[in-house]
Amino acid sequence: MRLELTRRGDYAVRAMLALSRLADDERLSVRRIAQEMEIPARFLPQVMGDLSRAGLVEATTGRSGGYRLARAPSSISILDVVEAVEGDSRRRGCVLRGGPCGLDGHCDVHDIFFAAQDAMLRTLSGAALADLPHRSGSRAGADEHRPDE
Repeated sequence: MRLELTRRGDYAVRAMLALSRLADDERLSVRRIAQEMEIPARFLPQVMGDLSRAGLVEATTGRSGGYRLARAPSSISILDVVEAVEGDSRRRGCVLRGGPCGLDGHCDVHDIFFAAQDAMLRTLSGAALADLPHRSGSRAGADEHRPDE
């Protein structure tokens, strides 16, 4: 069982953490976010586009442009960020059968796996950007252990 983000999810969380630490009138360029959070600059524009379409960030063009959060960090959950770039997090396939559970009844582990999924989603939806600690060394983890986008 894997409980790790794709690279895209990882980069989105890191970018949002960088933006959550800004003063209200500040903005960060893609280049600065990439540098500060150790994200490959070539992937970041697509991630920021997803976050913008989800209404989590605002973009301003021009010399003093850049990105900032569209809402207060206290109103943006980690689940909001992950789902903005990865889509709905709810598993629909049966862990034993590989297809939908419930067509001919539920499998033996259905209840426990779906309860675990619900607990994880509740935890991620209850964790706001504003609640996360500010640690030195902003990187969340090593890229070589991330699944492909």
